[in-house]
Amino acid sequence: MNRRKVEVTEVAGTITRALQNGGVYLNSRDGEKINSMVIGWGHIGRIWNRQCFAAYVRMRRYTRELLDRNPEFTVSVPVNGQSRKAFEICGMKSGRDMDKFAEAGLTAVPGETVSVPAIREFPLTLECRVMYRQEQVAADLPEDIRAKFYSDETEDHVVYYGEIVSAYVLED
Repeated sequence: MNRRKVEVTEVAGTITRALQNGGVYLNSRDGEKINSMVIGWGHIGRIWNRQCFAAYVRMRRYTRELLDRNPEFTVSVPVNGQSRKAFEICGMKSGRDMDKFAEAGLTAVPGETVSVPAIREFPLTLECRVMYRQEQVAADLPEDIRAKFYSDETEDHVVYYGEIVSAYVLED
């Protein structure tokens, strides 16, 4: 498996469109346990003079537990179309209860510089190391946002600011 390096600024638009059109896959790992979840809330850009991907993960998610134990993640972007099966499993099931990679038929490809794998089927990949995490307080948000996105206090998000340490497209 080859990795064709890409410039983050050149793929930022592709990643933003994927976030808006079904989501990207946020992959995490703790020991031998790997997990993937579909996210539609994230952004890519620069902060603290570093290329960064910020991912928003609800407090109750298994992914949050994994990220708190191992502060690295990969972002896999479905540039060749979305897999309905992978989307349903990774977007609606918990990794606490199953091996999502196996159930969804996804192939884990070892990370280049992080311990978290990429997904072969979704070749555009960002490898990230968490620089900062911040728990959101929904009560501090405008009322219309709270009403639409937060049903109670347990629904708050944690924002993980990941420095992008590698960006590439997986190729055979």
